[in-house]
Amino acid sequence: MEKVEFILYVHNKKVASSFYTSVLQKEPINDNEGITEFELSTNCVLGLLPEQGIAKILQPIMPHPSQANGIPRCELYLYVDTPQDYLERAFSAGAVLVSPNKIRDWGDEVGYCADPDGHIVAFAKKF
Repeated sequence: MEKVEFILYVHNKKVASSFYTSVLQKEPINDNEGITEFELSTNCVLGLLPEQGIAKILQPIMPHPSQANGIPRCELYLYVDTPQDYLERAFSAGAVLVSPNKIRDWGDEVGYCADPDGHIVAFAKKF
C-alpha cells in the first residue's frame, strides 16, 4: 500500500478546513473546490469532502450524508506529542469536549472532542 487517505464528509468545507488548519497547525497540501487535504504523515492524508459533492456519487443507494450531521460517524485517532495542546487548539477552533485528556485503561493518554461536523477526534500519546 503506497498511501492511505481518510476522507471526512463535511457540511461546510471552509469551516472544516479552517478547523483542521488551526488544530493540526498545518496548511493543506491540496485545497480546491472538490477536496481539501492535509498530510498527516508520509503515507497518510486527511481529506475533507463536501457532503453535497459526495452525495452525487452515493445517492440513491446510500442516504445523503447530511442526514447524519452531529451523529458520531467515525473517530480520527491521532498520536501526537502533546494531546492537551491539541485539545486546547481544537476548543479554540470550535470543537466540543467529549472526554477530557487522561490516561485510559488501554495505556494511552487521550482526550476526545467533536469537530464542527460531529466527527470524533482523539488526540493520544502512547505511554
